[in-house]
Amino acid sequence: MTQPGRRLPRAVSGFLDLVARASSHPLSLIGVHLVTFSGLFFVALLVLQLLGQLGNPYLGILAFLVLPSLFVLGLALIPIGLARARRAGKLDAHHSLFPVLDLNRPEHRQRLLAIAILTVINLLILSVSGFKAVHYMDSSQFCGLVCHQVMEPEYTAYIDSPHARVECVDCHIGPGANWFVKSKLAGLRQVAAVATGSHSRPIPSPVHQLRPARETCEQCHWPEKFHGDRIKVKKHYDQDRDNTELTTVLLLKVGGGSLESGFAEGIHWHMNLANHIEYIADSTRNEIYLVALENRQGRKVEYLKQGIDFDPNTRPGLERRVMDCMDCHNRPTHDFRPPEEAIDEAMTAGIIPRDLPFIRREAVRVLSLEHSDKAAALRAIESELQRFYREEEPSADAHAVEKAVVGVQAIYARNVFPAMKVDFGTYPNHIGHQRTPGCFRCHDGEHVSPEGVAISQDCTVCHHLLAVGENNPAILGQLYEP
Repeated sequence: MTQPGRRLPRAVSGFLDLVARASSHPLSLIGVHLVTFSGLFFVALLVLQLLGQLGNPYLGILAFLVLPSLFVLGLALIPIGLARARRAGKLDAHHSLFPVLDLNRPEHRQRLLAIAILTVINLLILSVSGFKAVHYMDSSQFCGLVCHQVMEPEYTAYIDSPHARVECVDCHIGPGANWFVKSKLAGLRQVAAVATGSHSRPIPSPVHQLRPARETCEQCHWPEKFHGDRIKVKKHYDQDRDNTELTTVLLLKVGGGSLESGFAEGIHWHMNLANHIEYIADSTRNEIYLVALENRQGRKVEYLKQGIDFDPNTRPGLERRVMDCMDCHNRPTHDFRPPEEAIDEAMTAGIIPRDLPFIRREAVRVLSLEHSDKAAALRAIESELQRFYREEEPSADAHAVEKAVVGVQAIYARNVFPAMKVDFGTYPNHIGHQRTPGCFRCHDGEHVSPEGVAISQDCTVCHHLLAVGENNPAILGQLYEP
């Protein structure tokens, strides 16, 4: 009866026999070395990753993409080398290409045991590496940090967005194998473009191949649910010496509703399942030429923009699209704020001191200057603000000036990326109508039906202006007074 302790030496003996066969040709010997070293390094990096020590995105590429590829290459080289060795007469009958196994012979049992153990190890490594490779390529770290310069604007905005804890693939791919395959094929083209330096600067927007929002955004959000009215308080600051605070209070008619509830109103009326809206626009979707509506009663009406020569044959690149969330919420994650808005938010949050004289005006001025690269811009922001307060407002608190410099530099670094030709105005945001025409792309009073009815431009369709003024506490006290 064979003792259990003898199995390991037999396996080792069988392994050494396989190595001896592989050494009969350089290709198979190279394959053995590739398999051995790539497998060992993969296991070591996998352990580091499980321990949370693998934070560098390029180490992730090495661990889950490069090393498994070398492992598979090594496995392929071993039989190729053995086949060439046999053709060259370097393998005798005992060392044929495919070993003859006689389980009555101990050496054959050793060889079979070694083959079985190696096969299990190889399958385990390939399975784990394949799973980890797919998981890693679906991570936000891979999307945002591997192609660092190309994706720097989008990744910087992403980690500062309301969706910072949502993985990129949840919005850009969504569930299901169909879009997963499409995304990986598109990814190959993008990798080639990055490698050759032929990628666009900036990245074009909108993404015309983006999956419909009903299959991605609406996995979490529920636009047809009735949300009612929401109060929005917006703070702005004047460009006078005191940075006078101005407050605007709006009542937004978010609304909602569904086919089942039998009603729909407010801004989310557009996403009501009972209403089917299509439009024809240019490739940027900034200019909308025709809006087509079909309501739940089946009535169809088209609104054509007046004063233009709308002929699809003479306007190439037109797109007919079913309206969804992304037509208004077109920058839900990758939003780049204009200087005035970003400064107002920073002053409200206390990042930029509000009591520093003229800081609102001067911050807008220095952020509006053009620079060749980010490092030069950050230096110029510091020198310009320091110069102004040294020469024009020498009594200003030095600590407040330093804090303001850091805050303004952070706004620039968050929104401007010269290498990718991205600045404050590169990507329009269609929410509302302050930064861009937004709602007024359709609600401009110029889209008219054959019956002469125009899409309304009445402000009260979407909101009420409740209060505007300088005395913020008084306004809010009146607003919330029982």
